[in-house]
Amino acid sequence: MSWDFFVPVCTGDLVNTGGINQYVVQDVVSPKQLPASLSRFKAALRSQGPLCILEHFDTCYSVLQHCNSVELGVKEDTLELLVQVVSGLAATLPALLMATSVSAAERKEKLNAVKMSVFLLCKLTETLEVFSCRQSFVTAPGKGGKKGKAGGEGLMQWDTEREKVLQALVQLLQLDIRSLWNLSLVEEEFISCVTCCCYKVLENSTISHVKSKPTRDCVIHLLGVLIKKYNHLLGASVKVIQLLQHFEQLSSVFAQAVSVWSTEYGVRAIIGEVIREIGQKSSEELAREGSGVKAFSSFLSELSGLVPELMIPNISVLITHLEGESHTMRVAVCEVLGDILVRVLCGDGLDESGKADRDRFFDTLQEHLHDTHSHVRARVLQVYTRIVNSKALPLCRYSDVMELAVGRLMDKSINAVKSAIQLLAAFIAHNPYSCKLSSADLKKPLEKETVKLREMTEKLEGKAPVAVIKASELWAAMEPELHITVGTELEPSSETEKDQQEDEDGRDVEEEKVTEDERATAVMIAQYLRVNKYRNAVRLCIKAHSCFPESEMFAALSTLTPETLMETLALIFKGSDEDAAELSQNLPPTPQKEGEKEGEDGELKKQEMLVQYLKDTETFALQVERAISVINTMLYLKTTSVVHEAVQFCVTVCEFSVANSVIGVRKMLPLVWSTDTAIKDAVVQAYRRLYLNPQGDNIRMKAHTLVDSLSELMVDASLGTIQCLEEIVQEFFGGGSNLQSTVVQVLWERFTGKRETSGLNRRAAVLLLGMATRAEREVVLSNLDTLCSVALGEKVTEDFLLARDTVITICGITDHIRQSKGAPFRLPQDHQLFTCLTQALAEGVVMEDPYWQGFMEQAVRLIYFLAESPDQLCSRLVQRSARLLLDQIAEGGEVNKDSGQTQDGSQESSEQVNCVCLAQLLALCGCVAFWQVSHLERSVSAELRRRRGETEEREEKEKGPSSKAKQQSANESAMEEELGLMGASAEDTEAELIRKICETELLAEENLLCAFLPLLVKVCSSPGRYSHPQLTTAACLALSQYMMISPSVCEENIRLIFTVLERSTLPVVRANAIIALGDLTVRFPNILEPWTQNLYARLSDEVPSVRQTAVTVLTQLVLKDVLKVKGQVSEVAVLLIDPEPHITSLALNFFNELATKDNAIYNLLPDIISRLSDPERGMSSEDFNTIMKQLFSYITKERQTESLVEKLCQRFRTAKTERQWCDLATSLSLLSMCERGFKRLQECWECYSDKLTEPGVYQPLLSITAKLRRGAKAQFKAQVDEFEKRLTAVHTRGLENVESPEMDEENQREGSSEKTVMRTPLPTRGRTRSKRGQAKPSSSSHSDDSFVTPQKSRKSKKPVITFSSDEEEDEEDAVMAESETPKVTTPISRASRRARLRN
Repeated sequence: MSWDFFVPVCTGDLVNTGGINQYVVQDVVSPKQLPASLSRFKAALRSQGPLCILEHFDTCYSVLQHCNSVELGVKEDTLELLVQVVSGLAATLPALLMATSVSAAERKEKLNAVKMSVFLLCKLTETLEVFSCRQSFVTAPGKGGKKGKAGGEGLMQWDTEREKVLQALVQLLQLDIRSLWNLSLVEEEFISCVTCCCYKVLENSTISHVKSKPTRDCVIHLLGVLIKKYNHLLGASVKVIQLLQHFEQLSSVFAQAVSVWSTEYGVRAIIGEVIREIGQKSSEELAREGSGVKAFSSFLSELSGLVPELMIPNISVLITHLEGESHTMRVAVCEVLGDILVRVLCGDGLDESGKADRDRFFDTLQEHLHDTHSHVRARVLQVYTRIVNSKALPLCRYSDVMELAVGRLMDKSINAVKSAIQLLAAFIAHNPYSCKLSSADLKKPLEKETVKLREMTEKLEGKAPVAVIKASELWAAMEPELHITVGTELEPSSETEKDQQEDEDGRDVEEEKVTEDERATAVMIAQYLRVNKYRNAVRLCIKAHSCFPESEMFAALSTLTPETLMETLALIFKGSDEDAAELSQNLPPTPQKEGEKEGEDGELKKQEMLVQYLKDTETFALQVERAISVINTMLYLKTTSVVHEAVQFCVTVCEFSVANSVIGVRKMLPLVWSTDTAIKDAVVQAYRRLYLNPQGDNIRMKAHTLVDSLSELMVDASLGTIQCLEEIVQEFFGGGSNLQSTVVQVLWERFTGKRETSGLNRRAAVLLLGMATRAEREVVLSNLDTLCSVALGEKVTEDFLLARDTVITICGITDHIRQSKGAPFRLPQDHQLFTCLTQALAEGVVMEDPYWQGFMEQAVRLIYFLAESPDQLCSRLVQRSARLLLDQIAEGGEVNKDSGQTQDGSQESSEQVNCVCLAQLLALCGCVAFWQVSHLERSVSAELRRRRGETEEREEKEKGPSSKAKQQSANESAMEEELGLMGASAEDTEAELIRKICETELLAEENLLCAFLPLLVKVCSSPGRYSHPQLTTAACLALSQYMMISPSVCEENIRLIFTVLERSTLPVVRANAIIALGDLTVRFPNILEPWTQNLYARLSDEVPSVRQTAVTVLTQLVLKDVLKVKGQVSEVAVLLIDPEPHITSLALNFFNELATKDNAIYNLLPDIISRLSDPERGMSSEDFNTIMKQLFSYITKERQTESLVEKLCQRFRTAKTERQWCDLATSLSLLSMCERGFKRLQECWECYSDKLTEPGVYQPLLSITAKLRRGAKAQFKAQVDEFEKRLTAVHTRGLENVESPEMDEENQREGSSEKTVMRTPLPTRGRTRSKRGQAKPSSSSHSDDSFVTPQKSRKSKKPVITFSSDEEEDEEDAVMAESETPKVTTPISRASRRARLRN
C-alpha cells in the first residue's frame, strides 16, 4: 500500500487533491446508486473482513456527503456496517499488536483501516445525533399526533444504535493501537475526531436523564480512555469548562465523569485542571455568564460529594471565590467545604495538618453565616445541619455554632429561618451531652460537682510540697553583694563612716545579740542572709567568734580577713541545707505515697472533666431553651413552611425533655383548626407521635403510657387548650385503635380511685373520658351512676373541681354537644344525676369554697341541656338555696342574741361571711336567668320547629293528591318553599311567643327570678354600702345576665351598668361589665348604640387586663359588623404602643382584620389623625409616628393615596397648633407617594406653604422628595427637584419673600385665574380665625365629602380645637352626671344628628 490516510480537519478536504502518498476520494457515489454500493460493501465485509473499508471508503464517504438527501434507511445501514468494521478491527488487532515482528506494509494497512473506519463512524454519528436532536425538538409539541409518535420511535432506535457505536469505539481504543503509529505518536486530528463525537453526544438535552445512563456511561469511559492513553487531559479540561458555560444540565454529568476519570482511570490531575480553570474566573466573567455560574456551582457541589478527598489539594484555588460577588459560587465553595469536613476531615485520627485545615474550614463557614446574601446564609446552615447529622462537628464548636444558629432565627429570609430551625433540631437530636436537656435539672448536679472539685483542689494544694531552692544556688546569687558588705565592715575608710557605724551598732544591738547556743547563733546568721540583712549577719558572725572561740564553726575567724569571714558565712549558710539533705537522703523511699499522689491527680483530672462536661451541657440546654422561646413565636406566622419546621422542632425538643418544651407543644395545639391542610396535618401527626403512639411491652403498659402523657398535657391547661386537644383525642377514639378499650378501662380505674393517683390525674381522666364520649356516647351514658357516686355523691363538697370536670364530661352526651337530629335526648327530673347536682349546688351556696362557682355554672348548664322541664328544677334549686342561706343568717342572729350585745367588729365579721354566701346565691340566680333565656331561644324554639315539621309531614302523608285542586295547591306550596316563604308566618309566631315569654313571664311578680332583681340593683347601685369584692362582682355579673332577658330590663339598668363600668374600683368588675355589654350589644344593638363611646373609653383603662378585655370585645363587635366603625377607633390605635406586648398584638390583629374590609382604614385615617394629634391628648410625636407608620402600611392603592394627600393637605387650614402641622406633615411623609399623589401635593401648595418655616413641617415634606427621586424618570425627577427648591426657598426666606416675584412670572404664563388662588393663603387664614366659634367655614366643611359628619347642635361652653370632618358626639349626656339610680331610659337623643346626616 503506497498511500496514507490522513484524518481531515474538514470532511470536504478528502475530495481535494492531497499531498504525496495521501489518500483522496476518487468517486463520490450519487444518492441513487448508494444502495447498490452499500450492498457490495456488505458482501465484501462478509468475505474480506474489516479491511474491506480500504476499498469501499468512498461509498461510506458518499453517504456523509449526501446525508441530508439520502433516506434514513441508507444511513442506518451504513452505520451498522461501520460498527461491524470497527468491532472487527477490535477483534483482529490484538494478535497483530502482540506479534513480535510486523511488516511495515501490514502495519500501514491496519493503521489506515483504523483511521478510515473511526473517521467515518464518528462523523456519521455526529450527523445522526444532530438530526435526532432536531427531530425531537420539532416533534416534542405534538405528543399525541402520529408524527410525534413516529419521531419518538425513531429517537428510541437511535438511542440504542448510539450506545452500540460508543461501545465499539471503546473496545477499539482500549487496545494499545498507539504502536501502529510511528514512534507511538497518535496524530491530534484522530483524537479530535473521536472526542468531537463524544462531546456532540453530551450536548443532547436528554443526556442527563435516567434513560440515557448507558449512553452517558459509554461516553465517560471513552473519554477516560482518551485522557489516559491518548494525552487528551488538557483538551478535556478546557472542553468541560466550555460545555458547562453553555449547557447547565451537564453539571451532574461532568461531575460524575471527572470523578470516574480521577478514580477508575487514575488521572487525578484532571480535577486540578478543571478547578484551576474555574478558580481563575474573575467576578466580571462570572457576572457575564448567568447560566454558566449555576453550572459551575452545581458541578463543584456534586463533584465534592463524589470525591471530597481529591478536592483538598485544590481548595485554595476555590476559596478566592468566597470574596467574590457571585453568591452562587460562594454557596458552591461552602458546600465543598462541608463535604470535605463531613467525609475527610472528621474523626479523632487527624494529624496536626488535618486539624489545622479542619479548623480553618470551620472558621470560614462560620464567617459566611453572616453573609450578605440570604441564599448563602441558608445554604451554610444546611451544610452545618449535614455536618451535625454526620456527627462531624467538634465538641468545642458546639456552643459557638449553636449561638449563631439561634441568632439566625431572627433572619429576614424565610429560607434562612427554616434552615436555622432544622439545624437546631439536628443539634438536639444528635447532641453528645444527654438525652434529657433541662437546665433546671442540671443546675444541682453542677453545683454539687463544682463544690467537690473545689474541695479536692484545696486538699491537693495543702499536700503539695513547697518548691525549695538549693542553698548553693542562693549563695551564688548573694555572694557578690555579701563580699562587698564584708569588705565594708572590715575596712571603714573615714571617721564619718566610723560614727555612722557606731550609730548603726547602737540601733542593731538587739538584733545582733548573740545567743547562748552556738548552733542557734548560726541559724540566726543564716536567717539574716536569707532576708538580705547581710551587715547584721557579718557583725553577728564576728561577735560569735569572740563569744565561742573554741567552736569549730567559727574557728577560721581567728585571723579575721575577708576570705576567712566569707568561708565561715558559706559554711554556716550552705552547711545547714546540706545537713537537711543528708537527713532526707537517709530516710527510706515511699513508693506508696507517690502512687497515692498519682491517683489523686488522676481523680482531680476526672473531676475537672466531669465539671466541664456539666457546664457544657448546661450551656447547651440554656441555648436550646432560648431557641425554644423564639421558635414558639413562629408557630403562627403566615409562611406555611416555617410553621411546619417550627412544629417539627417542638416535637423534637419535647422528645428530649427540654425545659419549657411543653409550652410550644401546647401553643401549637390551636393550629388543629387551621385552614391550611398542611399545617393541620403536621400538628395532628406531631401529637400522634408524642402522645398517641406509646411505647410498652404490652397493650396495658402502652395504655398507661398514653394516659400518663395526655394527663400531663392537661394539667393546668386552659379551656381553649382542652377543646383543641379534644379534636385530636376524638380522632384517636373514633379510629378503631386496638388500644381504645384498654385506654378507656385505665381512665375509669384512675377516676374511680382503684389505682392510687393524684387529684389532678383524676380530673384529667374524667375529661379524657368526656373526649371519648364525643366518639362513643355509651362510654359515659352507661356509667352515669358511677360518675354520680364518685364525683357528685357525698364527698362532692370536698372537691368541686373534680365535680365540675365530671359535669363537663356528662355534657358530652347531650344533643347540644353532639348536634343530633330527631327527638331531644333528655333525662327525667328525678334522675339520680339531678338529685346529686341540686343537693351539691344548694349545700355549696352556704359554703366558702372558691371552686363552687365554676362547678355551679357547669351544673346549671347541664341541667338545662339534659333535664326535662329544667325551669322547674332550677326554681326548686333557687328556693332551696335561698332557704339555706336564710337559715344560716337566722342561726347567726340567734347566736348573737344569746351571747348578748356583741361588738361592732364581730358584727362586721358575721356580715362578711354572709356576703360570700349572698354573692354565691346571686351568682346562681344570674346563671339560671341566663340559661333560662338560652333554653327558650334554643331548645324550646328548636323543639317547636321540629314538632311543626313533623305535624306538617304527617298531614301531608294523610292528604293524598286526589284532585286537581290539591295538585295545584301542592304546586303552589312547592313554589313557596323554593322562594323561602314556607313556614315564615309560623316561625314568626314562634319567635314572637318566645319574646313575649321573656318580656312578660320570666320577670313577672309571681316568678322567683323577679324577687332578686331589686336586690341586684341595690347592691350594684350602692358600692359604698356593699363593698365586699366577691359580692360586688357577683351582683354586677348577675345583673348583666338579667338584662339579657328583655329590652325593658336592659333599658332600665343600662345607665347603672355603665356607671359600674366607669366607676368601679375593681378591675374584675370592669372586665366582666365589658364582656356583658358586648353580649348585650349583640342582643339589643339599638339600646346600646348611644353608649358606644363609653365602651371605647375602657381602652384607656389603667389596668392592663381591662384594656385587654376591652380590645378583645370591641374587635369581635366591629369585625362582625355589630358596631359601626367610627372615629373612636383611634382609641384602638393608641393600643399599638401599649406597654403590654399581648395588648399590642391584639390591636395589631384588629387592624389586620379591619384592613380586609373595603376601604375601612382609608375612611378612618383622617379622623384618627385628628384625634391623635389633639393637643388635649398630649401624645408624643414618637408615639404618633409609630401608630401612623402601622396604619399607613394598609394604604396600598394609588387612588387612596392621592385622595388622602388632598384630604390631609386641606386639614392644614383648620389646624391651629404647630404640633398639628407637624403631625399632618409626618402623615404625608408616611404615605407611599406615587406620581399622581405628588401632583396632588403640588396642587395643594397653598394649604401648607405658609407653614413651611416650621422644621417639623419642612423636614417630612423634604423626605417625600427624597423618596420620589429614587428610580424616577428624568422628566419626573426634574419636577421633584423644582418642588424641593421651592420648599427650601420658602423654609429659609419665608413665603412672603419667595412667592411674590415667582408668582408674577407664573401668572404671566398661566393667566390671571391662578393669581387669586396662589395669593389666598394669608387672607384665608385670617378669615378662618375670625369666624372661629361662630360657624364652620363652608369651604372647609365641604372639602372632603366622605368624612363630613354633623356638629353639635348647641354652643360649647369653652373653645375646643376641632377639625372640619371630625365626628363629634354629644358626650355630656353620656357621662354619668346624674344620681346613680337611673331615671332616664334613653340617655342620648340622636334625632337631630340623623336628620342632618339625611340632609
